[in-house]
Amino acid sequence: MSRPKISVIGAGNVGASAALKLAEIEIGDIVLVDIVEGMPQGKALDLMEMCPVSGCDVNITGTNGYEETEGSDIVIITSGIPRKPGMSRDDLLSTNTKIVKQVTGEVAKRSPNSILILVTNPLDAMVYVAHKVSGFSRERIMGMAGVLDSARFRTFIAMELGISVENINAFVLGGHGDDMVPLARYTTVSGVPITELMPKERVDALIQRTRDGGAEIVKLLKTGSAFYAPAASAVEMVEAILKDKKKILPCCVLANGEYGIKDTFVGLPVKLGRGGVEEILQIKLTDDETKALHLSASHVRELCQRIHDLGEL
Repeated sequence: MSRPKISVIGAGNVGASAALKLAEIEIGDIVLVDIVEGMPQGKALDLMEMCPVSGCDVNITGTNGYEETEGSDIVIITSGIPRKPGMSRDDLLSTNTKIVKQVTGEVAKRSPNSILILVTNPLDAMVYVAHKVSGFSRERIMGMAGVLDSARFRTFIAMELGISVENINAFVLGGHGDDMVPLARYTTVSGVPITELMPKERVDALIQRTRDGGAEIVKLLKTGSAFYAPAASAVEMVEAILKDKKKILPCCVLANGEYGIKDTFVGLPVKLGRGGVEEILQIKLTDDETKALHLSASHVRELCQRIHDLGEL
């Protein structure tokens, strides 16, 4: 029986870090695709030469084309440009829409039964673009954002309380942006809500730091953005799917009436298994939480409308 095939489109920092993590957990063979000549080939060879040291038996192929991706089980799309100084959101939106359109078309043609995981920003809008281009059902197309945002929230809580991140479960819903919705009531330390463990102003401060998590790293790096945590988050989703774990993770998915949101890609709690998004969990939200989630979804819809206004779709 052949091993699963995972294609990673974009061999920059996020793509290469994801390939490294995928190789280490021996979950399948990996194809690394990038338009820069020699770069994916070099990184793939370097990763192959790591395997004897790390003790992982996988094949890693680097390529500038899409032929080698044919028949992929899962495709992680990281292609796109980060926002540069002086660049408007529209510029980023327009450029990355073009890239994601082209990549999704190539991938969907060669791997029509694959599951797509998007990492490119602006995340929720790019999942929408990939959905429109691929025509894939909502079970097989999703965005990595909630896992990352929840990981950031967990990190800050662990730092605040001086405890292991392993004891913390966090839920961050909504769009991947300034109006994401960290749910403090459902965020627990060994089952105890964090609202019982720290005062409201500290919870609010950690929520704000979570919202600013990406920007904080961009500011520190000065050139570039986060990649270790985004890559690890995408790999957690791949592993949940390929191992049919039925793991509950917050992911960007197409809402069709859940939480009163229709025809919009937004971060919701989902059950991930071999079929992709196997279920969207409906958890009880307060009126304020529902309002925040709806506001976040409305901003995603505005972005998607902007893509149409720019004539990109």
